[in-house]
Amino acid sequence: MNKSELIEALAEETKIPLRDAGTIANTILDAMSDALAAGDSIEIRGFGSFVVKEYGSYYGRNPKTGEKIEVSPKKLPFFKVGKELKELVNK
Repeated sequence: MNKSELIEALAEETKIPLRDAGTIANTILDAMSDALAAGDSIEIRGFGSFVVKEYGSYYGRNPKTGEKIEVSPKKLPFFKVGKELKELVNK
């Protein structure tokens, strides 16, 4: 499912115009993105949680030259599936 399919499903389920469903979906996704960018975590009971993991710097190798390079520290979003969703998928 992609974003446009999600918007269509939302519009169909709630019987609202597609434009309004798009606004709602975009608002939710923007709020989630803003929360993660601020370092907050998001928990949706029964679905899962989104957290930001911090990774320190480390040394890697350039695959073309084999040269040793320093990789700078970074933060990445991470999703942990909830129990109910995991059980639903594994049925």
